[in-house]
Amino acid sequence: MANIKKGDLVQVITGRKQDKGGDRGKQGKVLEVLVAENRVIVEGVNYVTKHTRVGQTQRGTKTGGIETIEAPIHISNVQVVDPSSKKPTRVGHRVEEQTKDGVKRTVRVRYAKKSGKDL
Repeated sequence: MANIKKGDLVQVITGRKQDKGGDRGKQGKVLEVLVAENRVIVEGVNYVTKHTRVGQTQRGTKTGGIETIEAPIHISNVQVVDPSSKKPTRVGHRVEEQTKDGVKRTVRVRYAKKSGKDL
């Protein structure tokens, strides 16, 4: 089971400080997890300038130019935010039994290690 999933609130824990133009300390929602490359794309973090070729659509509007998009950041450089304290925390897994429609199932649940709340 993965520690970081799409939709999680994470905080950048490495890099230059936020006041010096870096991203360390910024929090954002995970937009995408790139499992093969061990990277995540976080909303509002690690912006890069991308130049795309100018083209034309069928209606005649121009596309392309200079865009700023979020670039992937390594998964080891972000940490999940604890829902109660709003600070970065480690993630644990525990096995629970859930009953649904009279059927018992064992399910692994992610939780924040400091507060113990489910993520």
